[in-house]
Amino acid sequence: MDMWDPYIAATKAYIPEAEKKITFDRYHVMRLVVDAVDKVRKQEHRALMEEGNNILKGTKYLWLWNEENIPPYRWTEFEHLRSLDLKVCRARAIKDNLRNLWNYHKEGWMRRYFSRWYFWATHSRLGPIVKAAKSLKSHIDNIVTYARHRITNALGESLNSKIEKVKRLACGYRNRDHYKTAIYFHCGGLDLYPRRKPAAFQVINA
Repeated sequence: MDMWDPYIAATKAYIPEAEKKITFDRYHVMRLVVDAVDKVRKQEHRALMEEGNNILKGTKYLWLWNEENIPPYRWTEFEHLRSLDLKVCRARAIKDNLRNLWNYHKEGWMRRYFSRWYFWATHSRLGPIVKAAKSLKSHIDNIVTYARHRITNALGESLNSKIEKVKRLACGYRNRDHYKTAIYFHCGGLDLYPRRKPAAFQVINA
């Protein structure tokens, strides 16, 4: 689930022993750090532009994409930028290393890895990264529960994405019923193909 306080409060109010069951979704954990990386990029880009250096112009997604998602035609540019002494390079390295947290299968191992990562992040002197790391530490008990439950919110996030696409394609709906119908149509897994009647069985006398 998301790390939004109202979600947490509602879950604890209605689910017995929620503290042991809540697992903060990997996507939302990483999203917090990805946003911090982007803030570092923006700050550094503004500072460099004041000096007449536009090296970070147009590079936003190079820092946000996972390495496996960087288009081949941008790899040379990425390798060059990564070789420079840029703050956003350090921020991205910290973000990339956090991904390893979910490779561990025991809560204790996850905690130890996070502790090392947290020390690195909070000593990076990158304000947005430090803030994100402290936020994650305050939620660490329900981040490491992933080792126990091994679940993510990927299916729900995928469905949300499809629903948003339905909304965009229609440029809005006049009422909620039409919107609900469109969601059921596109996301409900309905079998809409016409059913064929079985061919007539013809008995041929020998």
